[in-house]
Amino acid sequence: MNAPDKVGAGTPLMPAADDMDALIRAEHRDPFSVLGPHDDGAGGQIIRAFLPDALSVTVLSREGERELGRLEMSDVPGFFVGHFSEAQPYLLKVSWAGGEQITEDPYSFGPLLGEMDLYLFAEGNHRDLSSCLGAQVMNVDGVDGVRFSVWAPNARRVSVVGGFNNWDGRRHPMRLRHPTGVWEVFVPRLKPGEVYKYEILGAHGILPLKADPMALATTMPPDTASKVAAPLQFDWKDDAWLASRADRHAVNAPLSIYELHAGSWQKEQNEEGEWRQYTWHELGERLIPYIKELGFTHIELMPIMEHPFGGSWGYQLLAQFAPTARYGSPEDFAAFVNACHEAEIGVILDWVPAHFPTDTHGLAQFDGTALYEYANPQEGFHQDWDTLIYNLGRTEVHGFMLASGLHWLKHFHVDGLRVDAVASMLYRDYSRKAGEWVPNRHGGRENLEAIDFLRHLNDVVNLEVPGALVIAEESTSWPGVSQGTEQGGLGFSYKWNMGWMHDTLHYMEQDPIHRAHHHGELSFGLIYAWSEKFILPISHDEVVHGKHSLIDKMPGDRWQKFANLRAYLTFMWTHPGKKLLFMGCEFGQWREWNHDEQLDWYLLQYAEHIGVKTLVSDLNRLYREEKALHECDTKPSGFQWLIGDDKENSVYAWLRFSQEGEPLLVVANLTPVPRVNYRVGVPFAGKWSELLNSDAETYAGSNFGNGGAVQAQDNPCHGMSFSLELNLPPLAVLILKPYTE
Repeated sequence: MNAPDKVGAGTPLMPAADDMDALIRAEHRDPFSVLGPHDDGAGGQIIRAFLPDALSVTVLSREGERELGRLEMSDVPGFFVGHFSEAQPYLLKVSWAGGEQITEDPYSFGPLLGEMDLYLFAEGNHRDLSSCLGAQVMNVDGVDGVRFSVWAPNARRVSVVGGFNNWDGRRHPMRLRHPTGVWEVFVPRLKPGEVYKYEILGAHGILPLKADPMALATTMPPDTASKVAAPLQFDWKDDAWLASRADRHAVNAPLSIYELHAGSWQKEQNEEGEWRQYTWHELGERLIPYIKELGFTHIELMPIMEHPFGGSWGYQLLAQFAPTARYGSPEDFAAFVNACHEAEIGVILDWVPAHFPTDTHGLAQFDGTALYEYANPQEGFHQDWDTLIYNLGRTEVHGFMLASGLHWLKHFHVDGLRVDAVASMLYRDYSRKAGEWVPNRHGGRENLEAIDFLRHLNDVVNLEVPGALVIAEESTSWPGVSQGTEQGGLGFSYKWNMGWMHDTLHYMEQDPIHRAHHHGELSFGLIYAWSEKFILPISHDEVVHGKHSLIDKMPGDRWQKFANLRAYLTFMWTHPGKKLLFMGCEFGQWREWNHDEQLDWYLLQYAEHIGVKTLVSDLNRLYREEKALHECDTKPSGFQWLIGDDKENSVYAWLRFSQEGEPLLVVANLTPVPRVNYRVGVPFAGKWSELLNSDAETYAGSNFGNGGAVQAQDNPCHGMSFSLELNLPPLAVLILKPYTE
């Protein structure tokens, strides 16, 4: 293999000194120009390989693995070169100290990413990015392997590293696809399950190894590597559910959501007393029957995307496309969603496009520059959460997050996204003092780039995944959050009603003797109840950080606390707006939620806790069955006050109506004093049935009530032609309906 310095038409056998030096130092921006096969100008080819620590390299024919010759090691250890008179597909047989490896040459493959994929990515409108960038298992020219691609436009060199190349960045430097800033390389014979990261040479040197922003799977925390995953292979059985989803998600349909943290809802304890989180399969076996028993229509999972720190509850995530390895594989999560759908339970995911953590293996300074985040800390650093803010004005970042949302909706069949921290996205001065924020191009405080992103997201979801929900956790008075984008709104399906939550909880926390002075807090939400399509949220945020559990917020002795809780839940279920309740609230957990421990299931041996759980189940049943409780949530025609001003007695009464005008009467007495013969106007004569009494014995109440039914009297009251004389139980809510045979 002693060959001249130049062969054929002057093709050099060895690369130029500068190229060689850059390759050895792992600084070469175009390794394909040096490595792999090169035409010698005379029908043959020169083959070069840089394989540090290799002992020898033999070239074999791809067909039949016939030996074609050896590559000679140059003066540079690990650099092998050879000249062959005939150009043909080949294999490299590499001898290492630990054994022998036969593989295709990664540098014998041309560019693989399609121009349209690159264009759509750069434009910020690729609808299936998770099947394009990242680690894609594929077959190229009959060769199985993995195509790695990553966006790092300001990098001087990018390599993929892993156990397959001894984590050596000199072994698989990647090709830069101009002008997109995307780097790619195909590694032959690599299989799913391989662990990898990217080694990136920035302007000022090599960065800490980076996890793949597009990873479809990850290693188990606290490890931080990405894992090669095959395209999701799952035999879905939820066609009937998906076909009915648009009807189930209509604004006139019941929507009752159980929010949970998958790792702490329930756990298993071993003989040593150590607690273990359930896998998706184990969780599904226990959770699905429980949700069916309680009657919720949907569950909402706190973020299940991979996140380095469990104490963030998933809200500081770094893998926007990978389910956390804590509970199993992507296929395991798909099976969980499928099982929920087969049981007619919808699945909503918390999703975080607002910010990301500063961990060095993540997106922060990804290519040595502020790539995913704003460069200016006054725009790009979130002081409250010690996190970085996505620069959604950059088309690639805009498209990255758009593709993430679609990934969960399309690939995993989830039914909706609850978008976290929308308020922090909308305002450039969110949680900042004067002088600590950068105005928009018009001099205002609105984040125009984030607004454009949210509108685009909602439009694309409506188009690509009709029937899916996108829900905003938005705590300000921003107008039109749930109004269509064509009308100037943000286009969300629903908005969390944070004002209602704060006002009503503040009211309930008052000792009943003082509630007369706070009477308007419970009714104020009806002033703006139809300005948006609302969800009433009692979420995890209300039962942590010293805020007390829901039952422990309630005043009074043990009996009064439970009575207050039952009354509040009944008030919530009869108030306009869809429902969301955090795990543990449905049976009155005393402790604040702790993500490291399971719920206090032992409490369900006590009558009061069983009573609360039974009440929630009955409320969900009534909510689904009674059209008046869900059909007109977004219309003033579905609600009418009867009594809103009896602050001396802390009594409220209202009517709910179905689309056909069928009424339900709701009466709340929020003092511990029973009210006898309390008159309430009603629109119809005849008997009114007591559908639910939150003070009933079955809920561990005092069982004071109306014997199941009350006859209307021809006695006009509250603007109605008839009225009822009711016994109002203490700290309780009644639901009544005109009696029908």
